Amino acid sequence: MTMPTPAQVLEQRRELLLKHDMDGFVDLFAPDGVIELPFAGPGMPARLAGQQAIRDYSHRMAASPLRIDDLEATAVYHTDDPEVVVIELVTRGTVTGTGRTFAGTSIQVFRIRDGKIVLFRDYFNVPGLQDLLAV
Repeated sequence: MTMPTPAQVLEQRRELLLKHDMDGFVDLFAPDGVIELPFAGPGMPARLAGQQAIRDYSHRMAASPLRIDDLEATAVYHTDDPEVVVIELVTRGTVTGTGRTFAGTSIQVFRIRDGKIVLFRDYFNVPGLQDLLAV
């Protein structure tokens, strides 16, 4: 059986998140996979270690008033390290309580080994997200 490439893993991630399949999303991670949110705002974890922590947080986010409607990679950068991929991303969504739509940008860094995400580092606009939820 061949391992999916990092690009294929990222496409699976996009499809699963758009279907709101949090368990499928978490299954893309290695058992000891990590999500880091370097600019995490108040009440947000800066680091999630292991599939169970990622699963718990992903389900909480899925139950939040933010619904992801589209994930558009506007640029993909392959590095000298074949495990590392950097993407520029526009996330489009809806605040379900108000119907207000939004578009947020981020830079995401992935380390994908043997077809599994071992590190996902998300640099997103925390003040923009907080402003959106405050309205």
